[in-house]
Amino acid sequence: MRNFYFFALGAYGIGLSGSDRIFIELARRWAKRDRIFIFVSEDGYAMCQKQNLENKNIHYKVYNLSHFTKLGFVGIYLVKIILSIWIGLTFQLRNNAYIYNASEFWMDSFPSFLLKLRYPKASWVATWYQTAPNPLKGFAEGKRSNVYRGRALLYFLAQLPVRPLITYFATKIIVNNESERSVFKVSNKKGNVVVLKGAVDTTLINQYKKTAGVKRKIYDAVFQGRFHPQKGVMELVSIWEKVVRMLPTAKLVMIGDGPLMSDVKNYIAKKRLSKNIFLEGYVFDGDKKYDIFAKSKLVMHPSFYDSGGMAAAEAMVFGSPAVAFDLKAYESYYPKGIRKVAIGDISAFAKMVVDLLKSTKEREKLGQEAQSMIEKGYSWDARANEIYKQII
Repeated sequence: MRNFYFFALGAYGIGLSGSDRIFIELARRWAKRDRIFIFVSEDGYAMCQKQNLENKNIHYKVYNLSHFTKLGFVGIYLVKIILSIWIGLTFQLRNNAYIYNASEFWMDSFPSFLLKLRYPKASWVATWYQTAPNPLKGFAEGKRSNVYRGRALLYFLAQLPVRPLITYFATKIIVNNESERSVFKVSNKKGNVVVLKGAVDTTLINQYKKTAGVKRKIYDAVFQGRFHPQKGVMELVSIWEKVVRMLPTAKLVMIGDGPLMSDVKNYIAKKRLSKNIFLEGYVFDGDKKYDIFAKSKLVMHPSFYDSGGMAAAEAMVFGSPAVAFDLKAYESYYPKGIRKVAIGDISAFAKMVVDLLKSTKEREKLGQEAQSMIEKGYSWDARANEIYKQII
């Protein structure tokens, strides 16, 4: 039996990021054959519990940092880094060890690196799910009025010391699209870079579909994702404002939370769209979220900077096509079941949404393509097994 050590100390708040989703789904399936140790704060542990991540082979190492909350986000971040370094310097690994950092954040990468130094025979499976943008360009692959250069700079600086550690010490490197292979050219030439595309829990969703039956479409569109600069949530409000001008009763549901939540709320109020845009906050897997997906006609995916994105796929499996900006990563992630418009063209995005809402036949045909594509190629069971074979 192998021993996997998952470092997910970066997990924070009630939401679930893409990297959180990946480590949870991998751990859930790998625990059927191996022993899993998961290092988390109390926030991370609560997140795992809400995702029903339990198995006799899963063992949690939970660190209670609640008494540091008065220090704020930055304070907690620094405390986690110090804690992670201490863990890396003192924790004793078992034989046949595999170290996995759930994110490239320092509190997940540093202990992985230190344990690899102390245990050279252990395998470090490093993850690098998105390269920070050029700070001068910000969070945008194309035209955008606000590119959030300040946040992009912080992201860039945070990744700066981690990249060489992964480059020179990781045994395997997991990225989530083909273009990210070029970030680690030497490792890629050696065959040590593994591409993990997004996936969805088709088993859980199919169980819901069997009991829920067919739902009447009452929402025109749904968005799911972090309220973060790269996701285009502010622009989505602008897009929907244009949609409402053409279809006054159009309804959009936004699932998620994040640093831009208050900005989005204020912008919706400013644009007087409270009767057209509904904010659900973060919704965990289960009937409530799946009900929204099943009742939505379209999936909105307005990211300006993305390395893949699994959020749209989870909604597309309900037969709803997506509309997105034409990002490079979507060439491989979403070749079907989606309509793409030029990056930053808000008017074209809104027009595409309206055209699909008006054309039921075209929308349903595209939705069938989306559902078929996700069901056939985006299963977590298949994806976890595929990755396991490549890292062992």
